[in-house]
Amino acid sequence: MDADAIVIGAGAAGLAAARSLGQRSLRVILLEARDRVGGRVWSAPSTPAAVPVELGAEFIHGPAVETRALLREAGIDAIDTRGDAWTWREGEEPRREDRDWLASASILERARTLAADESVDQFLRRFDGGETVALARAFVEGFDAADPAVASAQAIADELRSGVDFASARPLGGYGPMIERLRDASTAAGVATNLSTVVRRISWRHGAVEVDMQDASGHLRTLRARTALVTIPAGVLRDGAAQGAIVFDPGLPAAKRAALASIETGQVIKINLVFRTPFWERLRDGRYGEAAFFRSPEQSFPGYWTQFPVRSNLIVAWAGGPKATALGGATEAELTRRALDEFGKIVGEPGVARNEFEGGVMHDWDRDPFACGAYSYVVVGGGDARAVLAAPIDDTLFFAGEATSGGGQSGTVNGALATGERAAREIATSLGVTAR
Repeated sequence: MDADAIVIGAGAAGLAAARSLGQRSLRVILLEARDRVGGRVWSAPSTPAAVPVELGAEFIHGPAVETRALLREAGIDAIDTRGDAWTWREGEEPRREDRDWLASASILERARTLAADESVDQFLRRFDGGETVALARAFVEGFDAADPAVASAQAIADELRSGVDFASARPLGGYGPMIERLRDASTAAGVATNLSTVVRRISWRHGAVEVDMQDASGHLRTLRARTALVTIPAGVLRDGAAQGAIVFDPGLPAAKRAALASIETGQVIKINLVFRTPFWERLRDGRYGEAAFFRSPEQSFPGYWTQFPVRSNLIVAWAGGPKATALGGATEAELTRRALDEFGKIVGEPGVARNEFEGGVMHDWDRDPFACGAYSYVVVGGGDARAVLAAPIDDTLFFAGEATSGGGQSGTVNGALATGERAAREIATSLGVTAR
Protein backbone atom coordinates (compact mmCIF):
# COMPACT_ATOMS: atom_id res chain seq x y z
CA MET A 1 0.00 0.00 0.00
CA ASP A 2 1.19 3.52 -0.84
CA ALA A 3 -0.97 5.07 1.90
CA ASP A 4 -3.55 4.43 4.57
CA ALA A 5 -5.85 6.99 2.96
CA ILE A 6 -5.99 8.81 -0.36
CA VAL A 7 -7.91 12.08 -0.17
CA ILE A 8 -9.29 13.27 -3.51
CA GLY A 9 -9.79 17.01 -3.72
CA ALA A 10 -7.85 19.71 -1.84
CA GLY A 11 -10.74 22.04 -1.12
CA ALA A 12 -11.74 22.94 2.43
CA ALA A 13 -13.12 19.44 3.12
CA GLY A 14 -10.12 17.60 1.68
CA LEU A 15 -7.58 19.78 3.45
CA ALA A 16 -9.37 19.47 6.80
CA ALA A 17 -9.57 15.70 6.45
CA ALA A 18 -5.96 15.32 5.32
CA ARG A 19 -4.67 17.37 8.22
CA SER A 20 -6.75 15.43 10.73
CA LEU A 21 -5.67 12.04 9.34
CA GLY A 22 -2.03 13.07 9.18
CA GLN A 23 -2.14 14.22 12.78
CA ARG A 24 -3.29 10.72 13.68
CA SER A 25 0.00 9.43 12.24
CA LEU A 26 -1.72 7.87 9.23
CA ARG A 27 -0.03 7.87 5.82
CA VAL A 28 -2.04 10.26 3.65
CA ILE A 29 -1.79 11.26 -0.01
CA LEU A 30 -3.81 14.30 -1.11
CA LEU A 31 -4.68 14.59 -4.82
CA GLU A 32 -5.89 17.82 -6.43
CA ALA A 33 -6.78 18.36 -10.09
CA ARG A 34 -6.05 22.09 -9.98
CA ASP A 35 -2.63 23.71 -9.65
CA ARG A 36 -3.64 25.17 -6.29
CA VAL A 37 -5.44 24.14 -3.10
CA GLY A 38 -8.71 25.62 -1.86
CA GLY A 39 -11.25 24.37 -4.37
CA ARG A 40 -14.16 26.79 -4.49
CA VAL A 41 -12.40 28.99 -1.93
CA TRP A 42 -10.08 31.14 -4.02
CA SER A 43 -8.64 34.60 -3.44
CA ALA A 44 -7.56 36.34 -6.64
CA PRO A 45 -3.76 36.38 -6.68
CA SER A 46 -3.23 40.03 -7.67
CA THR A 47 -5.70 42.89 -8.14
CA PRO A 48 -5.71 46.67 -7.57
CA ALA A 49 -8.36 46.27 -4.85
CA ALA A 50 -7.58 47.46 -1.33
CA VAL A 51 -8.91 44.18 0.09
CA PRO A 52 -8.58 40.54 -1.02
CA VAL A 53 -10.84 39.70 -3.95
CA GLU A 54 -12.71 36.46 -3.34
CA LEU A 55 -13.59 34.64 -6.54
CA GLY A 56 -15.56 32.02 -4.61
CA ALA A 57 -16.59 31.82 -0.96
CA GLU A 58 -16.53 35.10 0.94
CA PHE A 59 -18.82 35.04 4.00
CA ILE A 60 -18.94 33.17 7.31
CA HIS A 61 -22.45 31.84 7.92
CA GLY A 62 -23.92 31.25 11.36
CA PRO A 63 -21.84 29.98 14.30
CA ALA A 64 -19.33 28.27 11.96
CA VAL A 65 -17.44 26.60 14.80
CA GLU A 66 -14.77 24.90 12.68
CA THR A 67 -14.16 27.99 10.55
CA ARG A 68 -13.76 30.31 13.50
CA ALA A 69 -11.43 27.87 15.24
CA LEU A 70 -9.19 27.78 12.17
CA LEU A 71 -9.23 31.56 11.89
CA ARG A 72 -8.15 31.83 15.52
CA GLU A 73 -5.29 29.39 14.85
CA ALA A 74 -4.17 31.57 11.96
CA GLY A 75 -4.53 34.77 14.00
CA ILE A 76 -7.29 36.09 11.71
CA ASP A 77 -10.21 38.18 12.96
CA ALA A 78 -13.79 37.69 11.78
CA ILE A 79 -15.47 41.02 11.01
CA ASP A 80 -19.24 41.11 11.50
CA THR A 81 -21.20 42.31 8.49
CA ARG A 82 -23.38 45.34 9.13
CA GLY A 83 -24.42 48.56 7.46
CA ASP A 84 -27.31 49.92 5.44
CA ALA A 85 -29.27 48.02 2.80
CA TRP A 86 -30.68 49.93 -0.17
CA THR A 87 -33.27 48.87 -2.74
CA TRP A 88 -33.44 50.43 -6.21
CA ARG A 89 -36.18 50.14 -8.83
CA GLU A 90 -36.35 51.64 -12.30
CA GLY A 91 -37.58 55.24 -12.19
CA GLU A 92 -37.23 55.53 -8.42
CA GLU A 93 -34.61 56.81 -6.01
CA PRO A 94 -32.92 54.11 -3.93
CA ARG A 95 -34.62 53.66 -0.57
CA ARG A 96 -33.11 52.40 2.64
CA GLU A 97 -34.50 48.93 3.32
CA ASP A 98 -35.86 48.71 6.84
CA ARG A 99 -37.30 45.23 6.41
CA ASP A 100 -34.92 42.31 6.92
CA TRP A 101 -34.55 40.46 3.61
CA LEU A 102 -33.86 37.15 5.34
CA ALA A 103 -36.81 37.62 7.69
CA SER A 104 -39.06 37.84 4.63
CA ALA A 105 -37.83 34.39 3.62
CA SER A 106 -39.17 32.94 6.88
CA ILE A 107 -42.47 32.35 5.07
CA LEU A 108 -40.71 29.30 3.62
CA GLU A 109 -40.35 27.76 7.09
CA ARG A 110 -44.03 26.81 6.89
CA ALA A 111 -43.08 24.22 4.26
CA ARG A 112 -41.74 22.02 7.06
CA THR A 113 -45.34 21.00 7.86
CA LEU A 114 -46.20 19.91 4.31
CA ALA A 115 -47.50 16.36 3.99
CA ALA A 116 -45.43 15.95 0.82
CA ASP A 117 -42.54 17.96 -0.53
CA GLU A 118 -43.07 20.43 -3.36
CA SER A 119 -41.06 23.02 -5.26
CA VAL A 120 -40.50 26.48 -3.86
CA ASP A 121 -42.54 27.92 -6.74
CA GLN A 122 -45.45 25.62 -6.03
CA PHE A 123 -45.32 26.35 -2.32
CA LEU A 124 -45.25 30.13 -2.79
CA ARG A 125 -48.36 29.96 -4.98
CA ARG A 126 -50.26 29.20 -1.77
CA PHE A 127 -49.88 32.85 -0.80
CA ASP A 128 -51.31 36.05 -2.24
CA GLY A 129 -48.09 37.30 -3.75
CA GLY A 130 -46.88 40.73 -2.83
CA GLU A 131 -43.48 41.85 -1.64
CA THR A 132 -43.01 39.11 0.96
CA VAL A 133 -43.43 36.34 -1.61
CA ALA A 134 -41.21 38.18 -4.09
CA LEU A 135 -38.49 38.55 -1.46
CA ALA A 136 -38.75 34.88 -0.48
CA ARG A 137 -38.30 33.83 -4.12
CA ALA A 138 -35.39 36.26 -4.51
CA PHE A 139 -33.81 34.78 -1.40
CA VAL A 140 -33.93 31.25 -2.83
CA GLU A 141 -32.50 32.41 -6.16
CA GLY A 142 -29.87 34.75 -4.74
CA PHE A 143 -28.78 33.11 -1.50
CA ASP A 144 -29.20 29.44 -2.32
CA ALA A 145 -28.35 29.95 -6.03
CA ALA A 146 -31.33 27.67 -6.63
CA ASP A 147 -34.05 27.45 -9.25
CA PRO A 148 -37.39 27.82 -7.38
CA ALA A 149 -39.06 25.64 -10.03
CA VAL A 150 -37.12 22.54 -8.86
CA ALA A 151 -35.71 23.42 -5.42
CA SER A 152 -37.22 21.54 -2.48
CA ALA A 153 -39.36 23.80 -0.30
CA GLN A 154 -38.88 21.49 2.67
CA ALA A 155 -35.10 21.47 2.30
CA ILE A 156 -34.99 25.27 2.14
CA ALA A 157 -37.26 25.42 5.22
CA ASP A 158 -34.92 23.13 7.16
CA GLU A 159 -31.93 25.30 6.26
CA LEU A 160 -33.75 28.43 7.39
CA ARG A 161 -34.70 26.74 10.64
CA SER A 162 -31.04 26.01 11.35
CA GLY A 163 -30.13 29.72 11.34
CA VAL A 164 -26.99 29.03 9.30
CA ASP A 165 -28.42 30.93 6.32
CA PHE A 166 -27.61 34.21 7.99
CA ALA A 167 -24.34 35.71 6.75
CA SER A 168 -22.74 37.07 9.89
CA ALA A 169 -19.11 37.88 9.15
CA ARG A 170 -16.12 37.84 6.81
CA PRO A 171 -12.55 36.76 7.54
CA LEU A 172 -10.45 39.92 7.76
CA GLY A 173 -8.00 39.54 4.91
CA GLY A 174 -10.12 36.91 3.17
CA TYR A 175 -10.15 33.12 3.30
CA GLY A 176 -6.73 32.76 1.66
CA PRO A 177 -4.64 32.74 4.87
CA MET A 178 -6.93 30.13 6.45
CA ILE A 179 -6.53 27.83 3.45
CA GLU A 180 -2.75 28.32 3.57
CA ARG A 181 -2.83 27.44 7.26
CA LEU A 182 -4.64 24.19 6.50
CA ARG A 183 -2.20 23.36 3.70
CA ASP A 184 0.85 24.03 5.87
CA ALA A 185 -0.60 22.03 8.77
CA SER A 186 -1.26 19.11 6.42
CA THR A 187 2.30 19.21 5.15
CA ALA A 188 3.64 19.39 8.71
CA ALA A 189 1.55 16.31 9.55
CA GLY A 190 3.27 14.36 6.76
CA VAL A 191 0.57 14.60 4.08
CA ALA A 192 1.96 14.23 0.54
CA THR A 193 0.11 16.66 -1.74
CA ASN A 194 0.00 16.22 -5.51
CA LEU A 195 -1.36 19.19 -7.49
CA SER A 196 -2.36 19.19 -11.18
CA THR A 197 -3.28 15.54 -10.73
CA VAL A 198 -6.59 14.33 -12.16
CA VAL A 199 -8.12 11.16 -10.77
CA ARG A 200 -9.61 9.07 -13.57
CA ARG A 201 -10.72 5.83 -11.88
CA ILE A 202 -11.24 4.41 -8.41
CA SER A 203 -11.22 0.62 -8.24
CA TRP A 204 -12.12 -0.74 -4.84
CA ARG A 205 -13.02 -3.71 -2.68
CA HIS A 206 -13.28 -3.97 1.07
CA GLY A 207 -10.07 -2.69 2.64
CA ALA A 208 -8.29 -1.87 -0.63
CA VAL A 209 -8.46 0.97 -3.15
CA GLU A 210 -6.59 1.59 -6.41
CA VAL A 211 -6.64 5.14 -7.76
CA ASP A 212 -5.65 5.76 -11.37
CA MET A 213 -4.45 9.32 -11.84
CA GLN A 214 -2.94 11.52 -14.54
CA ASP A 215 -0.45 14.32 -13.88
CA ALA A 216 0.03 17.58 -15.76
CA SER A 217 2.43 15.92 -18.20
CA GLY A 218 -0.14 13.28 -19.12
CA HIS A 219 1.65 10.48 -17.29
CA LEU A 220 -0.59 7.81 -15.78
CA ARG A 221 0.06 6.25 -12.41
CA THR A 222 -1.80 4.03 -9.96
CA LEU A 223 -1.77 4.50 -6.19
CA ARG A 224 -2.94 1.93 -3.67
CA ALA A 225 -4.39 2.58 -0.23
CA ARG A 226 -6.57 1.02 2.43
CA THR A 227 -9.22 3.73 2.11
CA ALA A 228 -10.15 6.69 -0.09
CA LEU A 229 -12.01 9.90 0.69
CA VAL A 230 -13.86 11.60 -2.17
CA THR A 231 -14.47 15.32 -1.65
CA ILE A 232 -15.13 16.51 -5.21
CA PRO A 233 -18.35 18.50 -5.87
CA ALA A 234 -21.62 16.65 -6.38
CA GLY A 235 -22.05 18.04 -9.89
CA VAL A 236 -18.73 16.56 -11.00
CA LEU A 237 -19.48 13.23 -9.31
CA ARG A 238 -22.86 12.99 -10.99
CA ASP A 239 -21.66 13.44 -14.56
CA GLY A 240 -19.37 10.50 -15.26
CA ALA A 241 -18.61 11.74 -18.79
CA ALA A 242 -17.43 15.20 -17.75
CA GLN A 243 -13.78 16.18 -17.90
CA GLY A 244 -12.32 15.67 -14.47
CA ALA A 245 -15.05 13.25 -13.39
CA ILE A 246 -14.21 10.00 -11.67
CA VAL A 247 -15.20 6.51 -12.82
CA PHE A 248 -15.87 4.03 -10.01
CA ASP A 249 -15.22 0.30 -10.39
CA PRO A 250 -17.50 -1.21 -9.29
CA GLY A 251 -19.95 1.63 -9.82
CA LEU A 252 -21.52 3.57 -6.98
CA PRO A 253 -24.52 1.83 -5.36
CA ALA A 254 -28.00 2.74 -6.56
CA ALA A 255 -28.72 4.70 -3.37
CA LYS A 256 -25.69 6.92 -3.97
CA ARG A 257 -26.67 7.53 -7.58
CA ALA A 258 -30.19 8.41 -6.52
CA ALA A 259 -28.83 10.85 -3.93
CA LEU A 260 -26.63 12.54 -6.54
CA ALA A 261 -29.66 12.85 -8.83
CA SER A 262 -31.46 14.71 -6.01
CA ILE A 263 -28.67 17.22 -5.42
CA GLU A 264 -28.37 20.04 -7.91
CA THR A 265 -25.53 22.53 -8.20
CA GLY A 266 -26.64 26.14 -8.37
CA GLN A 267 -25.30 28.68 -10.81
CA VAL A 268 -23.73 31.95 -9.70
CA ILE A 269 -22.13 34.83 -11.53
CA LYS A 270 -20.03 36.95 -9.19
CA ILE A 271 -18.20 39.97 -10.59
CA ASN A 272 -15.69 41.83 -8.44
CA LEU A 273 -15.70 45.47 -9.59
CA VAL A 274 -12.56 47.38 -8.59
CA PHE A 275 -12.72 51.19 -8.59
CA ARG A 276 -10.07 53.85 -8.14
CA THR A 277 -11.83 55.10 -5.01
CA PRO A 278 -15.05 54.21 -3.09
CA PHE A 279 -16.80 57.00 -4.98
CA TRP A 280 -20.30 55.92 -3.92
CA GLU A 281 -19.52 57.01 -0.35
CA ARG A 282 -19.30 60.63 -1.55
CA LEU A 283 -22.56 60.70 -3.49
CA ARG A 284 -25.78 62.37 -2.33
CA ASP A 285 -24.12 64.06 0.63
CA GLY A 286 -22.71 60.74 1.82
CA ARG A 287 -26.02 58.86 2.03
CA TYR A 288 -24.27 55.62 0.93
CA GLY A 289 -21.35 56.10 3.31
CA GLU A 290 -22.37 53.08 5.38
CA ALA A 291 -23.97 51.05 2.60
CA ALA A 292 -23.45 47.30 2.86
CA PHE A 293 -25.93 45.95 0.30
CA PHE A 294 -27.77 47.23 -2.76
CA ARG A 295 -30.73 45.28 -4.14
CA SER A 296 -31.96 45.83 -7.70
CA PRO A 297 -34.62 43.15 -8.37
CA GLU A 298 -35.31 44.27 -11.95
CA GLN A 299 -31.72 44.17 -13.15
CA SER A 300 -29.56 41.31 -14.43
CA PHE A 301 -27.49 41.51 -11.25
CA PRO A 302 -30.05 41.80 -8.44
CA GLY A 303 -27.48 42.08 -5.66
CA TYR A 304 -24.42 44.23 -4.97
CA TRP A 305 -22.41 44.61 -1.81
CA THR A 306 -19.54 46.63 -0.41
CA GLN A 307 -16.97 45.42 2.13
CA PHE A 308 -18.42 47.63 4.90
CA PRO A 309 -17.52 48.05 7.74
CA VAL A 310 -14.12 47.68 6.08
CA ARG A 311 -13.61 50.65 3.76
CA SER A 312 -12.51 49.57 0.31
CA ASN A 313 -12.71 50.32 -3.42
CA LEU A 314 -14.43 46.98 -4.18
CA ILE A 315 -18.05 46.32 -5.16
CA VAL A 316 -19.30 42.77 -5.70
CA ALA A 317 -22.08 42.12 -8.23
CA TRP A 318 -24.07 38.92 -7.74
CA ALA A 319 -26.59 36.92 -9.75
CA GLY A 320 -27.74 33.46 -8.71
CA GLY A 321 -30.13 30.77 -9.90
CA PRO A 322 -32.25 31.67 -12.96
CA LYS A 323 -30.72 35.16 -13.13
CA ALA A 324 -27.28 33.58 -13.52
CA THR A 325 -28.59 31.08 -16.05
CA ALA A 326 -29.97 33.92 -18.16
CA LEU A 327 -26.49 35.46 -18.31
CA GLY A 328 -24.79 32.18 -19.20
CA GLY A 329 -24.00 32.99 -22.83
CA ALA A 330 -22.26 36.33 -22.17
CA THR A 331 -18.50 36.80 -22.20
CA GLU A 332 -16.59 37.93 -19.14
CA ALA A 333 -16.14 41.38 -20.70
CA GLU A 334 -19.87 41.66 -21.40
CA LEU A 335 -20.78 40.56 -17.89
CA THR A 336 -18.36 43.03 -16.33
CA ARG A 337 -19.66 45.89 -18.47
CA ARG A 338 -23.27 45.06 -17.58
CA ALA A 339 -22.50 44.83 -13.86
CA LEU A 340 -20.68 48.17 -13.98
CA ASP A 341 -23.48 49.93 -15.87
CA GLU A 342 -26.15 48.56 -13.58
CA PHE A 343 -24.30 49.63 -10.45
CA GLY A 344 -23.87 53.10 -11.94
CA LYS A 345 -27.65 53.28 -12.47
CA ILE A 346 -28.33 52.26 -8.87
CA VAL A 347 -26.26 55.08 -7.39
CA GLY A 348 -27.44 57.53 -10.06
CA GLU A 349 -23.99 58.25 -11.50
CA PRO A 350 -23.22 55.88 -14.39
CA GLY A 351 -20.65 58.28 -15.84
CA VAL A 352 -18.77 58.59 -12.55
CA ALA A 353 -18.82 54.81 -12.15
CA ARG A 354 -17.25 54.33 -15.59
CA ASN A 355 -14.61 57.00 -14.92
CA GLU A 356 -13.68 55.45 -11.57
CA PHE A 357 -13.65 51.87 -12.84
CA GLU A 358 -10.30 50.07 -12.91
CA GLY A 359 -11.23 46.47 -13.73
CA GLY A 360 -13.39 43.44 -13.07
CA VAL A 361 -12.38 40.01 -11.78
CA MET A 362 -14.42 36.79 -11.89
CA HIS A 363 -14.20 33.03 -12.30
CA ASP A 364 -16.78 31.00 -14.21
CA TRP A 365 -17.49 28.15 -11.79
CA ASP A 366 -20.22 26.73 -14.00
CA ARG A 367 -17.72 26.09 -16.82
CA ASP A 368 -15.00 24.96 -14.43
CA PRO A 369 -14.80 21.16 -15.03
CA PHE A 370 -13.69 20.58 -11.45
CA ALA A 371 -16.64 22.49 -9.96
CA CYS A 372 -19.57 22.35 -12.44
CA GLY A 373 -21.31 25.16 -10.57
CA ALA A 374 -21.25 27.11 -7.34
CA TYR A 375 -22.73 25.08 -4.47
CA SER A 376 -25.45 22.53 -3.90
CA TYR A 377 -29.15 22.49 -3.15
CA VAL A 378 -31.70 19.69 -2.86
CA VAL A 379 -34.45 19.25 -5.47
CA VAL A 380 -38.07 18.28 -4.78
CA GLY A 381 -38.32 14.90 -3.09
CA GLY A 382 -34.61 14.86 -2.27
CA GLY A 383 -35.29 14.16 1.39
CA ASP A 384 -32.18 12.69 3.03
CA ALA A 385 -30.03 12.83 -0.14
CA ARG A 386 -27.19 14.63 1.65
CA ALA A 387 -26.99 12.00 4.39
CA VAL A 388 -27.08 9.19 1.84
CA LEU A 389 -24.28 10.81 -0.15
CA ALA A 390 -22.23 11.23 3.04
CA ALA A 391 -22.50 7.58 4.10
CA PRO A 392 -19.32 5.45 3.73
CA ILE A 393 -19.28 2.39 1.47
CA ASP A 394 -18.00 -0.84 3.01
CA ASP A 395 -15.65 1.03 5.40
CA THR A 396 -13.47 1.72 2.36
CA LEU A 397 -14.88 4.62 0.35
CA PHE A 398 -15.75 7.79 2.26
CA PHE A 399 -17.38 11.04 1.19
CA ALA A 400 -17.14 14.67 2.31
CA GLY A 401 -17.76 18.18 0.97
CA GLU A 402 -20.45 20.80 1.38
CA ALA A 403 -23.00 18.70 -0.55
CA THR A 404 -22.76 16.02 2.16
CA SER A 405 -23.31 18.49 4.99
CA GLY A 406 -26.43 18.57 7.14
CA GLY A 407 -27.75 20.97 9.74
CA GLY A 408 -28.20 23.78 7.24
CA GLN A 409 -24.48 24.04 6.52
CA SER A 410 -24.56 22.92 2.89
CA GLY A 411 -23.07 25.46 0.52
CA THR A 412 -20.81 26.91 3.22
CA VAL A 413 -17.10 26.72 3.95
CA ASN A 414 -17.89 25.55 7.46
CA GLY A 415 -20.06 22.76 6.11
CA ALA A 416 -17.13 21.56 4.01
CA LEU A 417 -14.69 21.76 6.93
CA ALA A 418 -17.05 19.92 9.27
CA THR A 419 -17.61 17.08 6.80
CA GLY A 420 -13.86 16.72 6.30
CA GLU A 421 -13.38 16.33 10.03
CA ARG A 422 -16.32 13.90 10.20
CA ALA A 423 -14.93 11.75 7.38
CA ALA A 424 -11.49 11.72 9.02
CA ARG A 425 -13.04 10.31 12.19
CA GLU A 426 -14.88 7.67 10.17
CA ILE A 427 -11.68 6.61 8.38
CA ALA A 428 -9.71 6.50 11.62
CA THR A 429 -12.35 4.28 13.18
CA SER A 430 -12.38 1.95 10.17
CA LEU A 431 -8.59 1.62 10.40
CA GLY A 432 -8.66 1.01 14.14
CA VAL A 433 -7.02 4.30 15.06
CA THR A 434 -8.10 5.90 18.31
CA ALA A 435 -9.87 9.19 17.65
CA ARG A 436 -8.32 12.37 18.94
